[in-house]
Amino acid sequence: MSQELIDLVVDMREDEAVKLAEKLLDEGAEPLSLLDDCRTALGIIGDRFAAGECFVPELILAGEMLRQIGAMVKPRLAAGEAGEQKKLGRIVFGTVEGDIHDIAKDIVVFMLDINGFEVMDLGVDVPVARFVEAVKEFKPQIVGLSGFLTLAYDPMKNTVQALADAGLRDSVKIMIGGGQMDDQVAAYAKADAYGKDAMAAVTLSKGWVGAN
Repeated sequence: MSQELIDLVVDMREDEAVKLAEKLLDEGAEPLSLLDDCRTALGIIGDRFAAGECFVPELILAGEMLRQIGAMVKPRLAAGEAGEQKKLGRIVFGTVEGDIHDIAKDIVVFMLDINGFEVMDLGVDVPVARFVEAVKEFKPQIVGLSGFLTLAYDPMKNTVQALADAGLRDSVKIMIGGGQMDDQVAAYAKADAYGKDAMAAVTLSKGWVGAN
């Protein structure tokens, strides 16, 4: 763990954070450890946002730092793969309607991609109907619903119900994740599981497609 990198991201020092991440990678740091540092930093930023101590522009900047660091990490992770990786399965992923936060979603989508899944990323503020359309089009085994705040609870529940109404619920496993989510919210939404972080999402997904 690099406390310095965590502090730079939390303090919104973009240039310094990106330069340090590059330096750490060049010195042989484990790529996944940098993603863990980013996740830790983003968790702190998320807590500050929930407490009203930072605002949407800070979230956007934090997301931009993550994207830049991720762009450096991904090729190094991919370089460790033996040849072209066979896709393990398909996943539709998005931040639910009414929620514009993409930081946690982007981390999860990134890690699912690196771990062999074909991911359709629907973005943020995704209407219930779009999830239904995407499942019909993409035919995934898994649907991931991301949300940052409590306002995401009902859209998650509504999305699961819409998939059931469309006759699609039994064809997919549904996981939820994000800032204020937990197992109780998963039960409320009638999802199959809650993933506390990106690696939990990967583990759940691999288990569901029989790849563990």
